[in-house]
Amino acid sequence: MKSLKNQRGQALVEFAIILPILLMLVMGILQFGMMLNSYLSIENASREGARAGVIGSSDVEIENLIIAASPSLDSNDLTVTVTPNEASRKSGDTLTVKVTYNYKLIVPIISSLFNNLIVLNGQTSMRVE
Repeated sequence: MKSLKNQRGQALVEFAIILPILLMLVMGILQFGMMLNSYLSIENASREGARAGVIGSSDVEIENLIIAASPSLDSNDLTVTVTPNEASRKSGDTLTVKVTYNYKLIVPIISSLFNNLIVLNGQTSMRVE
């Protein structure tokens, strides 16, 4: 009976040692999943902006479309670059739409280990029709 009580205490100590590592691993997986979701959103938004640009949309329309295509992202942290600009765009040129997003880490432990800000880039190039 005495050895059974000692084993319960040993299991509690082992759990207390492994719990912080387990929690950090789970938080890291969650943080990575949210960051991957943001990256996929800006990739999709850049593709939608390039599609609109090659059929004749203006740079302002492209930027508004990109913001509308990524509703889960903070539009203040989005930067849209369209090359070439609408005045010099002609048929046959390559239109490049680059979307940059400043992703802020939200898990406190991970943000203290890394820089709190990660820059995500999405870029799409298409031929102007």
